[in-house]
Amino acid sequence: MPSQKILEEKKGIVAGIKDDLTNSKATVIVDGIGLTVEEDTALRVALRQAGVKYAVHKNTLITKAVEGTELEGLKDYLKGPSAIATASDYTAAAKVLTEYAKKYKNLTVKCGFCEGQVLDPAGVERLSNIPSREGLLSMLLSALTGNLRGFAVAVKAVAEKKEQGA
Repeated sequence: MPSQKILEEKKGIVAGIKDDLTNSKATVIVDGIGLTVEEDTALRVALRQAGVKYAVHKNTLITKAVEGTELEGLKDYLKGPSAIATASDYTAAAKVLTEYAKKYKNLTVKCGFCEGQVLDPAGVERLSNIPSREGLLSMLLSALTGNLRGFAVAVKAVAEKKEQGA
């Protein structure tokens, strides 16, 4: 029978997992069994640079952490080794992990979670194709400045036409 100290440690781990999952904008769960040390190190560096928290946990602890939450649908995907990637950005974890899953045959995207929905591997792939927040803001700014530039050119043309007519 496990000692009280071990049970308290596990409760703390479960609370930490639950906290990471509930505070994350998007979560991706992967199976990375069979990655070489070099591959795992490169993956972890890329995730860290993208601001993604990445940790390997036992499925039983993850299951306990998601019980009774909107994340409960993740339990269906918790078979075999699982690593959780959580991020404060909607696309960061999905982008890095899908890129590396294509690069490393031993890395498999199991599922994800975003905006109250459990995502299958195809859903995580779609999420990874969405531009980042900075990319979307850049596109918006470009569209706005393009429209303003067109408006300024039109106003200038009208003013020049009035000057010629006067």
